[in-house]
Amino acid sequence: MIDQHPLGSADGRPVSLYSLTNRDGLCARITDYGGIVTELHVPDRNGRLGDVVLGFADLAGYLAGHPFFGAIVGRVANRIANARFELDGKVVELSANRPPNHMHGGFKGFDKKVWEAEPMTTGQGPALRLHYVSADGEEGYPGRLDVTVTYTLRDDNALHLEILATTDKPTIVNIVNHTYWNLGDGPTVLDHEVQLFASRYTPAAADLVPIGVIADVAGTPFDFRTAKPIGRDLAAAGGDPVGFDGNFVVDGNPAALRPVARVVHPGSGRVLEIAADQPGVQFYTGNSLRGGSGKGREHVPYSGCCFETQCFPDAINKPAWRDAVILRPDQSYRHTQIARFGTV
Repeated sequence: MIDQHPLGSADGRPVSLYSLTNRDGLCARITDYGGIVTELHVPDRNGRLGDVVLGFADLAGYLAGHPFFGAIVGRVANRIANARFELDGKVVELSANRPPNHMHGGFKGFDKKVWEAEPMTTGQGPALRLHYVSADGEEGYPGRLDVTVTYTLRDDNALHLEILATTDKPTIVNIVNHTYWNLGDGPTVLDHEVQLFASRYTPAAADLVPIGVIADVAGTPFDFRTAKPIGRDLAAAGGDPVGFDGNFVVDGNPAALRPVARVVHPGSGRVLEIAADQPGVQFYTGNSLRGGSGKGREHVPYSGCCFETQCFPDAINKPAWRDAVILRPDQSYRHTQIARFGTV
């Protein structure tokens, strides 16, 4: 089942909220502003539905500025060092919205655009298809990029995300979903038990731009190969503010759909399993969340965590990684992410 409701307007265009409900009663609410997942209601071990994502109850919260709650982020998510790169012998200058770096697509990335929306009924469950064309030169990026994002709330209790993009000029692409998860009723996710299917990670400098090497997680606070509470090694992870905010190298074929993360909230029994077909995942524990609230939950440090399946940050400036983010006119960018829900 799919319902559509007016949510307001942005950039002089109407904005709608779409409610997708599957046959088991799971409900995802998604807006065509930024492709944002505003709510996602899933059952606990007793069958009680609860909203497991951070966000706001109205459009005003998103328009006022927010840390990418639930949004589609692009054209290139994460950081590009010094807001520049070289492609085919030409230096490209991007908007330096996180000086001196470029971050999450620039000052007005995909998360701040009104997308064309088409609700659909499929054999797997209700779906919402979103479409946006990023103009040549937007935020400095070369090429006209045609992007389609499809959310499907499947009847097997999984939210499927499919991203497809094509270009008319060589460019770079790394589009992600930036949902903040909290599977329980508590103020933070420090009690959530996380397993990452990643035996390596990409160490970064103080500005969180990777230094260009790949290291083993063994013997470090970044070892989540066996499930552990987020709070156990939080202080040892360092950072300013303290917490996890780094890219992990997902085990297996970097282009194959495979397990990325498993999250268990012991109190509610809710389980989240994430799979994707990207080389890495940015695991972020909401270290910088400061003040404000939405939908009855305070946005305090560690009140949500993100699993941004992606190409490695600043890949275009790292010779060994750059091919993964380059898109040419005879190619298609594809990104599949599956968030599956269950209980223990």
